[in-house]
Amino acid sequence: MTKDKNIAPEFGVDSRYTSKKEYQSEATALMEARLQRMKGVSKDDIIRAKLLQLKLQMQEFIKQTTHQKKHYFSEFLQQYIDSIYSKRAVFAKDIGITPVQLSQIINNHRAPQDDFMLKLMIHSEMIYKNVCTFQKELWYQVYFHEKLCNTMATQQEWQSKLEKDVVVSEPILKYGKK
Repeated sequence: MTKDKNIAPEFGVDSRYTSKKEYQSEATALMEARLQRMKGVSKDDIIRAKLLQLKLQMQEFIKQTTHQKKHYFSEFLQQYIDSIYSKRAVFAKDIGITPVQLSQIINNHRAPQDDFMLKLMIHSEMIYKNVCTFQKELWYQVYFHEKLCNTMATQQEWQSKLEKDVVVSEPILKYGKK
């Protein structure tokens, strides 16, 4: 196997760089170009990009089949609010709840009530109107998919406790026999 002087393992398979100094110089120039370009991006464009990213993350989550015990709904809610508002209390006021109620939902100390979910759906519909199409039921889908994932992830804990309370009293099928 011959060594090509343009291929160095420390710089990748198809590297054009012959030294670390050249690589660092190019990396610095690229980062500066990216920063310059980012300076020209408006605040509205950044918000649109964050909201679009959030929508795609939520859609991917509800397609997921693995069961993990994690609080996706509250994470998505935080990301949604923090993308739009500088203070969460303003969002709480905009949907007619107290900041304490919002904090309890975000920190998983309280489950979101139907009233909250409906207001969130309306709010999202208004916000996403100028961003992209958004299925307002996505919030409910995320919430219930999370509940399903958490239930299935903890099945070993709850099943053994509840099995003793469940009986089959009607001998329609012989349980355990073919």
